[in-house]
Amino acid sequence: MNWIYFPLYALITAIFWVIGTSLIFASKRKSILKPLGHIALLLGIGTITTFVVILWLQLGRPPMRTLGETRLWYALFLLLIGYVTFVRWGYQWVLILIFFFASIFLVTDLLHPETYEKTLMPALQSPWFVPHVIVYIFAYAMLGFSWVFSIYGLYMFYFKSFPMKVLNVADNLVYIGFAFLTMGLLFGALWAKEAWGHYWTWDPKETWAFLTWLVYLVYIHTRYFHYTKVRLHLWMLSFIFIVLLLCWFGISYMPSAKNSVHVYSNE
Repeated sequence: MNWIYFPLYALITAIFWVIGTSLIFASKRKSILKPLGHIALLLGIGTITTFVVILWLQLGRPPMRTLGETRLWYALFLLLIGYVTFVRWGYQWVLILIFFFASIFLVTDLLHPETYEKTLMPALQSPWFVPHVIVYIFAYAMLGFSWVFSIYGLYMFYFKSFPMKVLNVADNLVYIGFAFLTMGLLFGALWAKEAWGHYWTWDPKETWAFLTWLVYLVYIHTRYFHYTKVRLHLWMLSFIFIVLLLCWFGISYMPSAKNSVHVYSNE
């Protein structure tokens, strides 16, 4: 039996998440529904996690080789971070919005099915491959979620009463995401030294990765020294995410990518 049937896992994940979110919202009327909602949400996360584990075992390699495989990890991390954020800060709208964004990545993978080749090029057969990719995708998920809070914060700032808690949550997400982004750079440098003999070569992907790290460092610096400039911070956080997207997706479409060894494999 072929256990790698992604549409089924994606559908089950969506069903669990929709049920869980509905029960959480309905728990305002009946508190007994809240624990059932949490169970459904965790089952949704568990379903997509199960697919990743089974895929990894059947391929005999980490499913991180192609852009589609990284989208799978990103969707998983979005759901996980969204759930933890909801538990920690209690924003119910997070469950709806995070499912929307995770669904975009899942649907994209459904529309562009993977061939799931088992082979890895020699440069990827390194102990640094898994930690480098994992910490980067997790960092992207955290920083992507901080962007969601910045957009919500801008809406509240201009149309409602702005709660400072929103920006504080975004800051926490940025701090964690930036820490993992830093680890990703370090792991990448160690991997490059092992594979090509140099820690840094200013490859286009490396340049954009450093630029992404730098703009978030500027945000943290600005946030610390100009704490009261809320509108500035919200706009900064909403725009610097574009740099991250260019680093992740956009680099593949740039002319300089022709000479890059970091561009993801074609799907």
